[in-house]
Amino acid sequence: MHQPYYKNLLTLESDVPWVRLHGVKDYLDMVQMLQGFPGIQLTFNYVPSLLEQAEDYQNNTVKDKFLELSLKPVSTLASEEKDFIINNFFMINREKVISLFPRYYDLYFKKLARKHFTDHDLLDLQVWFNLAWLDPSFRNTIPEFSSLVEKARFFTEEEKRQALDKQVELLKGIIPAYNKFIDKGQVELTLSPYYHPILPLLYNTNTAKEANSKTALPKERFSFPQDAKAQIELAVKFFKDRFGNKVVGMWPSEEAVSEHILPFIMESGTKWIVTDEAMLYKSLRKRKRDTRLLYQPHLLKREEGELSIVFRDRNLSDLLGFSYHTWETKAAVEDFMRHLGNISKAFNKQDVLVTIAMDGENAWEYYTNDGHDFLELLYQRLQETTFLKTTTISEYLNTHPAKSEIKRLSAGSWIYGEFGKWIGNPHKVRAWEYLAIARNQLQEMLDKNEEVPELAFKQMYILEGSDWFWWYGEDYPGYFDRLFRMHMSNFYKIIGREIPPYLNNPI
Repeated sequence: MHQPYYKNLLTLESDVPWVRLHGVKDYLDMVQMLQGFPGIQLTFNYVPSLLEQAEDYQNNTVKDKFLELSLKPVSTLASEEKDFIINNFFMINREKVISLFPRYYDLYFKKLARKHFTDHDLLDLQVWFNLAWLDPSFRNTIPEFSSLVEKARFFTEEEKRQALDKQVELLKGIIPAYNKFIDKGQVELTLSPYYHPILPLLYNTNTAKEANSKTALPKERFSFPQDAKAQIELAVKFFKDRFGNKVVGMWPSEEAVSEHILPFIMESGTKWIVTDEAMLYKSLRKRKRDTRLLYQPHLLKREEGELSIVFRDRNLSDLLGFSYHTWETKAAVEDFMRHLGNISKAFNKQDVLVTIAMDGENAWEYYTNDGHDFLELLYQRLQETTFLKTTTISEYLNTHPAKSEIKRLSAGSWIYGEFGKWIGNPHKVRAWEYLAIARNQLQEMLDKNEEVPELAFKQMYILEGSDWFWWYGEDYPGYFDRLFRMHMSNFYKIIGREIPPYLNNPI
């Protein structure tokens, strides 16, 4: 589960609502669904900065523009605010979501036809945008929501406020719900580095060449191993404060790994990590896919300690993440179970571990009913079948400790076993150069024993997050570019330095 860090640290404003809306659509229901399937065990991963941003809503320490405009009485909306609502409150899957609700669909076509929106239209749109993003289980069962779905139109300001207040209440339930299922032994929780950085590139951007020798590198090399270490340590502390000592696994951001970062992970107390199967075959120099190697944990034994590592089955993970939403539900589940059955037959009842690791939130909005139909049927089949059992990684390692050693872990990520999604094209390279210049200024201040505000480190770690680099060269509306430059400008304000003029222009 992951979202970029959206909030402006100086104004506390967030221009987008994705933490809140994914919070009421994906995070809570995904674990609550297990109540009906006590025989299913799952591992969930959370990026700490996502949970921090969810807590901002509880603590009233974020100004969510979409929430404020949702709450604002229609009679007081300025003309530009009305335009913003009309232009932005249809941002959800049209076929799988908007089309399910006649009134919302009607408003959608009214917008396409550029017809005038009455005050009643605007109030209904404020409500429907927030209703549509809710997980179906909440929309259908919680009175503050289900009564509005049934009413469909002509909502009142009071009904709207009650529904939005209930939304924030749902966010408060996320961490307690996971703690409950962890204590039952049904769920294992893992963490990622705090602001979701690509750890090998924080260690040294030259690491990208290890994964792909043709990668173009920034002229200004970024190499701050201490930041990679800090991002891990901050994550461990955050999780200990909220979940005690229950979290021992790590999903390195984007499953990006390299030999250089292993000491930091080992020193943090982490017991196991997950990455893509491409890293297994690269590390062992195997040219052909070998499931005998894939379907077992491996051991990384180094001077700093030992670390188990599991490698995901890319084919099965990607079927869930990117393909099955186009299938009829029963056919998709049957196909998945057939694959697992074939694995069982191929290994002739040997005890093997098949690791499925995928995005926890983005896939489901493409499925019918936000994935509930598919997941509930899948859990039912997994629970009933006799040739396999679901397990958490820690539980498996307790009884089947890793024995096969990997002497050197190759550098790479889940995308093609390299780092090209975050470095290499001219836009990504320039962003790394800007980041290196800023980080070098921070280091100069530290080396001179100048006073550095604590907020400067937080802002720098946010800038090291993976998402800005992911989108450079593909972010045609330029939203992530603006976010990156906003965070970078704030960094210079925080350390009391002049903002470089180049930050005024899109990368």
